[in-house]
Amino acid sequence: MLVLFRNLFAPPRDLILVVVSLWIGLWLAERHSRRGAFSSDDINNLTLYPLLSYLLAGRLLFALENWNAFSQNLTSLLSLNLELFDPLGGAVVALIAAWAYSQRHKLTLWSTLDALTPIFATLAVGLGLAHLASGSGFGIIADLPWEMELWGATRHPSQVYEIIAAAITLGLLLFQKPNHRPGVQFLFFIALTSGYHVFLQAFRGDSILVTGGLRLEQLTALFVLALSLWLLNRRLDLTAGSDRKEQSADP
Repeated sequence: MLVLFRNLFAPPRDLILVVVSLWIGLWLAERHSRRGAFSSDDINNLTLYPLLSYLLAGRLLFALENWNAFSQNLTSLLSLNLELFDPLGGAVVALIAAWAYSQRHKLTLWSTLDALTPIFATLAVGLGLAHLASGSGFGIIADLPWEMELWGATRHPSQVYEIIAAAITLGLLLFQKPNHRPGVQFLFFIALTSGYHVFLQAFRGDSILVTGGLRLEQLTALFVLALSLWLLNRRLDLTAGSDRKEQSADP
């Protein structure tokens, strides 16, 4: 079954899994927006514009950095090879595009992030499936009943762990009661995601060891977890304080 899956979605066809998860996330976000103040147009535009900006800017910035190679064959600009890409530059341009759209349409930060959280959550599942299909994000060598043969060794199925954790996180987000406090849903997602990455990174075989057996990704996830919990506590305190003021002002 696993061999069939990996053959079916071998790179670059693993991108199909990411695209499908993005489409499902967009559908969920649109359904969720009907119960809130966000319109489906805002959801679509906040997904489409940054995504296009990310893809175009990432490829063009990489091409400019390596212009001597690209100038000999301009059709390589359309290549599906993800190695020919500047992810950091693309992400910066995508954030600028999202910020510009939000400013133009006067969308608040926390409400915007809450509205996009279903997309982030389904993308996490899609990325896990893409890792499983491509063999990236592989686990450390192990001798277990559920071990996986990959890259000439039996390993922890770290991609499967990632998919299960992301799917549970998505389920918790979908079945929790709607929260009217801006930012709570997004920060809850970030805390859950960084929390399971702290644990799962211990089984990864492709991450960078820092010290004492800790990995760079674990330390990063710990920092994000602490920051998200701190911000979540502040958001809850601020909104609780606003609710108390409204109740005291209500005759």
